[in-house]
Amino acid sequence: MKLGSETIGNGDQIGGERGGKNHYSRLYRKFVFLTLICSLAPLFLVGWGIYIYYSGFSRMRIENYFKSQVEHHRGIIELFLRERTSDLQLVIFTHSPDYLQKTPNLRRVFNVMNREGCFFTDLGIIDDQGRHLAYVGPYDLMGKNYSKTFWFKEVMKKGVYISDMFMGFRNAPHFIIAVLRTEGNRKWILRASIDTEYFRSLVENVKMGRTGEVYLSNREGILQTTPRFSGKIMEKAPLPAAFFHKESGIGILETDRDDPNQQFPRQIIAYTWLQNPRWKLVIKQDYSEAFRDVNHANRAALIFLHLSLLVILIISVISTRYMIKVIKKRDEEADRLNKQLTQASKLASLGELSAGVAHEINNPLAIILTENQVIRDSVEETPNLDDSFKTELFTSLSQVDAQVQRCNLITQNLLRFSRRTKSRLETVNLNAFLEEIIQLMEGRAKGMGIQFSADLDKDLPAFLSDPSQLQQVFLNLITNAFDAHDGKPYGTISISTRSNNQREGVEIVVADTGSGISPENMEKMFDPFFTTKPVGKGTGLGLSISYSIIRRLGGDISVQSEIGKGTQFNLFLPFMPPADVQENLDDVFINPHSSA
Repeated sequence: MKLGSETIGNGDQIGGERGGKNHYSRLYRKFVFLTLICSLAPLFLVGWGIYIYYSGFSRMRIENYFKSQVEHHRGIIELFLRERTSDLQLVIFTHSPDYLQKTPNLRRVFNVMNREGCFFTDLGIIDDQGRHLAYVGPYDLMGKNYSKTFWFKEVMKKGVYISDMFMGFRNAPHFIIAVLRTEGNRKWILRASIDTEYFRSLVENVKMGRTGEVYLSNREGILQTTPRFSGKIMEKAPLPAAFFHKESGIGILETDRDDPNQQFPRQIIAYTWLQNPRWKLVIKQDYSEAFRDVNHANRAALIFLHLSLLVILIISVISTRYMIKVIKKRDEEADRLNKQLTQASKLASLGELSAGVAHEINNPLAIILTENQVIRDSVEETPNLDDSFKTELFTSLSQVDAQVQRCNLITQNLLRFSRRTKSRLETVNLNAFLEEIIQLMEGRAKGMGIQFSADLDKDLPAFLSDPSQLQQVFLNLITNAFDAHDGKPYGTISISTRSNNQREGVEIVVADTGSGISPENMEKMFDPFFTTKPVGKGTGLGLSISYSIIRRLGGDISVQSEIGKGTQFNLFLPFMPPADVQENLDDVFINPHSSA
């Protein structure tokens, strides 16, 4: 039977009164907060440091990769242009104009120059008046005069010239390399057009992922090759010219939200300028793709960080909850011990007072009994007294004897409460002992419509205790259970025993289905002289004496009760009484063969 409020010892309620629930809630939140701060601060610092270092290191490696790519590629392009220029210079300075202006000879030279690859689209020799002397190529340019063209003027002035992309007479994008030879007063030019597709493949021969592209543009920002995505040859390059203000560089180009022409993804761009011609080599790639591995590592680190945070949070909550539970249990135990100590001190004082009162009353009672007997003897020896007077006198003397015996009983109870009665330790078979008590009280129980229910542990061992004091304890509890059923037609008193090997003792439960005890009375029910019974029916010492006996025998007693449902007393007795009881040989009589 599980009842409501609980009282230990002499009416002290247990309930974690130390600061109430708010105290432990505040303590719980404070512990969780401190644990999280102490755990998360180092984690954040280390994670932030690793993130900053790794991001910077990765970014530096990617930027170095772009720098190396653009510089390496610039070298390849410039080497190609130098080699083609050297090819033309070798031809013009090793062959006479008369030899080259013969078309078969020029074609033979053209084929030799393209033997290693389709470097040139056409080849022509032009005099100092801009007239074509010979031409080999797919276009019909023999009748054209180049004296007004920009490249003719530049090569006549510089000797060697590499043009930008232009349309020319063929009306197709191309650029030329022209070299001038002067011999006496005679000048002639060997001019060749570079194969546009070959040159484009050379420029774009860089693996830059799914979004990467490589292109060339001149000083005016006109594309000299066709990029993969952004524009066509001889169109305006999409990137702003202000970004390329150095000889070479690398940077992150952000989208200009205010400029509709600059709406492109965030990009990493590396560039460098060629020496001749002054073309700008650009390598670019979307930032998200270029830093995909870094971002992936950062996301993995963030996931790991969040998982770590979650694990720390869960562990903090669980560990703090367990710690608060332990602290709360220790506080309750400390409160219990403090209240028991206070109660023990109070009972000790009351015990001393009770012993003194009992001693002072016993002496007059003895005198009254003696004088009562003297009067009785004197009356017996007086022959002439009236019989009716003698009868009335003896009746009065008997009443005096009865009241003296009642007072004597009270003083005996006071002495028991104050522990001035002698203990007799014997080996007790508790089950047989309780069955005898039940049998003794069963007649009265039947008259009140109450049944006994016994659930006794068959394996309960016999143990050393004081059977006379135990009998008083159980009689007190059962008598109180009887009184608790006043006004009820029927009821049950349950008695059970269980061996507790862990505590090395026996647990006894005495429960009734009576009227129960109110919470305010629960706090005082073990106090001496406290009773809720009518005047003259109880002295208020029964539970106090029971508590004193159980505690003296090394056990404890607690009670649970709920109004209208009943009361349950939980007793514990050790298999061996405390050492101080056993060592007090003057007051102890040990009979190991007794069985109650």
